[in-house]
Amino acid sequence: MPKLDLTQMPVKTGSIYPSPYAEMMRGRSSLRLGDAGGLTQFGANLVMLEPGAVSSLRHWHLHEDEFVMIIEGECILVQDAGEVVMRTGDCAAFPAGSTDGHHFSNRSDTAAKFLVVGTKAKAEVATYSDVDMQVHMAAGKARFTYKDGSDWVGPR
Repeated sequence: MPKLDLTQMPVKTGSIYPSPYAEMMRGRSSLRLGDAGGLTQFGANLVMLEPGAVSSLRHWHLHEDEFVMIIEGECILVQDAGEVVMRTGDCAAFPAGSTDGHHFSNRSDTAAKFLVVGTKAKAEVATYSDVDMQVHMAAGKARFTYKDGSDWVGPR
């Protein structure tokens, strides 16, 4: 596989989240590095956060491991136990099944970038810590539910 040309990759913006959570992801974009390289067993994404942006809702994965390394700038890792400042070169790992929800927030005045590497389970459930919502992923399709498994129709 030749060297990946980041300048030729499409920038993914927006979110698969339903409203009103999709709107909360403004200022977040990513490059799907693993997809561009044809990887099928794990994902690798370069996430860019503008000042004031967050990476996602706080979440945890049932079946997928996740690894993050800050590439540029500074982010705040927000977890159940509190907040940790993450700077260039800092890493964090989130084992599958660990219920400690996490996300990253850029509270600085400059853009931040981080690399996310994670497994690609055939079926996955991600639970959102601060809202009553889960996403069930299978065959590339997302289905949102409440934590009790009933179909999601909006915040309650």
